[in-house]
Amino acid sequence: MTRAIPLLLLAISLAAPLNGASAHEQEPPPRPKRTGVAEAHLRIPMTRLKPDQVFEIPGVPDWQAIDDHVWVSNSPKHTVTRIDPKANKIVETIAVGKNPCSGLAAGFGSLWVPNCGDPSVSRIDLKTGKVTATLPLTIGNSEGGLATGAGSVWMMTDAKGTLARIDPATNKVVAEIYVAPGSFAVAFGEGAVWVTSTEKGVLTRVNPHNHVIEETVAVGPRPRFLAVGEGSVWTINQGDGTISRVDAKSNKVVATIAAGIPGGGGEIAVGEGSVWVTSFEYPITRIDPATNKVVQQFYGEGGDAIRVGHGSVWLSNLRAGNVWRLDPKRIVATLAEIP
Repeated sequence: MTRAIPLLLLAISLAAPLNGASAHEQEPPPRPKRTGVAEAHLRIPMTRLKPDQVFEIPGVPDWQAIDDHVWVSNSPKHTVTRIDPKANKIVETIAVGKNPCSGLAAGFGSLWVPNCGDPSVSRIDLKTGKVTATLPLTIGNSEGGLATGAGSVWMMTDAKGTLARIDPATNKVVAEIYVAPGSFAVAFGEGAVWVTSTEKGVLTRVNPHNHVIEETVAVGPRPRFLAVGEGSVWTINQGDGTISRVDAKSNKVVATIAAGIPGGGGEIAVGEGSVWVTSFEYPITRIDPATNKVVQQFYGEGGDAIRVGHGSVWLSNLRAGNVWRLDPKRIVATLAEIP
């Protein structure tokens, strides 16, 4: 869904400060041509995929986090929407800081929301939906992510490689670890903090107990978003549209998966027996972790944020202003329906 962008508008967009809207919701800059996976029989029109539920969220529904509820950020509205997966309906819209961006994370009874417009981090009580604190922290990049684990919140606070450890008991930064510059997205799992450096093309493993950088693993070009699951760390490499799989025990790249989705934006999640990737033009790409191969790729309009939880795949269609709830079994079955 690429459109030509006037040169003046493009120049303004590229020069925009961090406290503007995130790249997730902006018209994407010129990117390499996306060709999708080579196997044409795996490519399915997005129109063949029917959601179980559509949640209309006017604005730009984007980043997600899942606990007992599904939480969705909305940058131009300066809000977070709470969806009750049991009742299958939106139950609340909560005002946060200006231009929520760079991911959401749930942990320690709270939702943590980076805001690029202030900059700050809003802390929301998961039960009451009330903002209980606003942390005056800078955000490393609008296209990033934060994580919870080992009793702390972890996030990048600049482009120089400063990983901040936040104590949820005090809402204060209690440590700073210096990783590769150009690191913006963080994940937690397999007993470690994982950070991608888009600038250096590496995945950094940090020991959360002593803050030692245990490994720096070269992955694909310009890695950005990442997810932990199936005993591995999975990175989207925006430089060439591949997915790197790093074994969490050996810290080695064990697979490089061609997905055909280079360029900015996108997101990745692991769950329900698959790895799920979203991007503009290809809203859902499904990878089988048993074979390390793309087994389905849906093309068309939609996507750019994805999560798995409550037995469903949740897809933010930010340009359409809605969130889809999808049964993963029905997604898999769609391949068999193709004549």
